[in-house]
Amino acid sequence: MAIKICGTGSYLPKHRVTNDDLSEIMDTSDEWIQTRTGMKARHLVTEETTTMMSAEAAKLAMEQANVSAEDIDLIIAATISQDYIIPTLSCEVQRELGAKNAVAFDIGAACSGFLFALNTAYSYLKSGQYQTALILGAETLSKMMDWEDRSTCVLFGDGAGAAIVRNMPDEEGIGIESLVQGSDGAKGMVLACKGRPVKNPYVETEEERMSYVTMDGQEVYKFAVRTVPKAVKEAVEKAEVTLDDIDYFVLHQANIRIIESVAKHLHQPIEKFPTNLQECGNISAASVPILLDDINRKGLLKKGNRIVLAGFGAGLTWGAAVLTW
Repeated sequence: MAIKICGTGSYLPKHRVTNDDLSEIMDTSDEWIQTRTGMKARHLVTEETTTMMSAEAAKLAMEQANVSAEDIDLIIAATISQDYIIPTLSCEVQRELGAKNAVAFDIGAACSGFLFALNTAYSYLKSGQYQTALILGAETLSKMMDWEDRSTCVLFGDGAGAAIVRNMPDEEGIGIESLVQGSDGAKGMVLACKGRPVKNPYVETEEERMSYVTMDGQEVYKFAVRTVPKAVKEAVEKAEVTLDDIDYFVLHQANIRIIESVAKHLHQPIEKFPTNLQECGNISAASVPILLDDINRKGLLKKGNRIVLAGFGAGLTWGAAVLTW
């Protein structure tokens, strides 16, 4: 059997916010943001929820894969910004879709989340326990941002991406060829957001300001440009192919400078690195599946194309996969 991505879908909030829009509410400019990040706009939630965006992305992926809600055995949602602590996002999506036969759970690996979800689904499917999985990367990051911190809030957007992964007959193609993952918790605080404080009858606490995302941009940059090329090479070698065999490198959309640096380290043309951060910003776990759906629906992916997916971010965590379309 071959384990393949058979359908993709994505959803972006309707409210589009340009750099010029942000310059009207904070001390920033289009030039400042574009020069440092490559970003021109992002989409922010006004009426949507993480669940709603996930369900809409899932429906598109299911339609493309010709899969019904009853066909889905497994739902894995990668997110750090679900609507509720409990129930989980995956269970909320299960309800919305009517996927009554599915087992559902969430994964919290931030910007690497979709890769971790893909790896987990692959393991379940390879074992034969399940046949059809829905994996999601979905975020409402705008609720976690300090909108007075221009160095951080301008980077992030909201949205959701989805993929259907299935066990298929071998004649349907190679599918997923290799997967790698990694974590470095010792350096995790360079990109962090505190959880709810302990408040019980036995702990004295002071009222504290709600926590928002904090980031040491330089440290995150150094981590990414060091770790991503290494992870990509490891995945490519594990698949027993070469970097030149790869048609597209679909990377987490954190910063155009990071993507350009990775291309340079891998000695690959920048044309192999599609981007949508110009329009979407950084959407954490949703970044990779939204970009994958984007190039898929634009017709860039052809049967037999070999691609690399790679995510990296908070934790610190990273993951990469090689697959044939």
